[in-house]
Amino acid sequence: MARIKVHELRDKSKTELLSQLKELKAELSLLRVAKVTGGAPNKLSKIKVVRLSIAQVLTVISQKQKAALREAYKKKKFLPLDLRPKKTRAIRRRLTKHQQSLKTEGEEEGDVLSTEEVCH
Repeated sequence: MARIKVHELRDKSKTELLSQLKELKAELSLLRVAKVTGGAPNKLSKIKVVRLSIAQVLTVISQKQKAALREAYKKKKFLPLDLRPKKTRAIRRRLTKHQQSLKTEGEEEGDVLSTEEVCH
């Protein structure tokens, strides 16, 4: 089996991906049996390719799931933790831009007074 191209995997549906994953896992188990029974060298070298293909299929499945979740939570008020940006702990705890721009009543009064002084 030749290496799978990821862009082809992205076009497939979830059921197609799961069936392909099942086939690849079955093939891998056959190759492992051949390895134990002393199979041909070309079968042994195929193990690496099949394992890589399994990883690619699993990656595409998880990426599709995450993209669907992002779409589902796009208009919601809160995002699940695993969909939020990771960043660093300090950055996550910072005030938002909106919170930083807010002023107390005293600050607003001071701004009004200072603009009146400049105008007169």
